[in-house]
Amino acid sequence: MIRLDAFIIALVVASALGVVAAQHQARKLFSELEREQARARGLEVEWGQLQLEQSTWAAHGRVERMAHEVLGLRPPASGQVIVVEPRR
Repeated sequence: MIRLDAFIIALVVASALGVVAAQHQARKLFSELEREQARARGLEVEWGQLQLEQSTWAAHGRVERMAHEVLGLRPPASGQVIVVEPRR
């Protein structure tokens, strides 16, 4: 009888330790999940900012102004333009 009681007590202690370990692991994983979700939100904000910056840098008016001011490009004269018709 004493052996059975000791065996049951050992099972209960092992079970309790298993519960504690499982709870610790669950809390650790939840903390990691929250950290990664916060990182994902930060990356989404950065992505939005980069898209806005790209649209600003690629705006037609800015590109045209930079081509004129920095590169010294000018629109071609009307006699220099050749229109090519597509084949049908």
